[in-house]
Amino acid sequence: MSVLLGYSNGSFEDQIRISTGSTPQSVAVGDFNNDTRLDIVVGNSGSNDMSIFLGYDNGSFANQMKFSAGTMPWSLAVGDFNNDTTLDIVVTNYQSSGVGVLLRYLKMEFLQQSTLTAGNGSQPRSFVIGDFNNDYRMDVIVASSGSSSIAIFLGCGNYSFADPTQYSTGSRPISIATGDFNNDNRLDVVVANLLCGCGCVHEEEIFPPTHTHTLLFIKPL
Repeated sequence: MSVLLGYSNGSFEDQIRISTGSTPQSVAVGDFNNDTRLDIVVGNSGSNDMSIFLGYDNGSFANQMKFSAGTMPWSLAVGDFNNDTTLDIVVTNYQSSGVGVLLRYLKMEFLQQSTLTAGNGSQPRSFVIGDFNNDYRMDVIVASSGSSSIAIFLGCGNYSFADPTQYSTGSRPISIATGDFNNDNRLDVVVANLLCGCGCVHEEEIFPPTHTHTLLFIKPL
């Protein structure tokens, strides 16, 4: 991976190259050891693990610590899923069609406590985390490229999740993001679909599970 430290004028230093595992696919940042310094986690799809680099004050990083991350980790994010004020990690496993929730415990150890699945062949590529039902617990929405759908897993606050609610998308959703697109103080979801040349905007109401679904077609250049 490459780290480019920024200057105050919007420019950056030359890259600092840091070795990771095999075929790094995704990256996220967070303070994993509660020292007020940002650390880096990288998902390595080729070696089926993740690398964590603890940060120092001067922009350098400690040697990587590796943890198992399931089969072909594709996308990852960090959040507190069991309300213990420490950061946990969620990772999609493209080949095994699962999503792993890895809880941090002790000082720097991670234990896989939950495996979420949207069905065989779902091939999760991307996901977002957030509080989608306003219960102050972190939820997960997964874009399942193999089943052309998104799956919403509502968090229970103790690292477990409710069974998923699924909504259809366009063909082969590969990227997903969230935001409030209609100013109703509720999180909506936008999905990019690889094979149909379109995007989907979902305006979700988690309770009851109804939604509106808008297709946005993208004209090729």
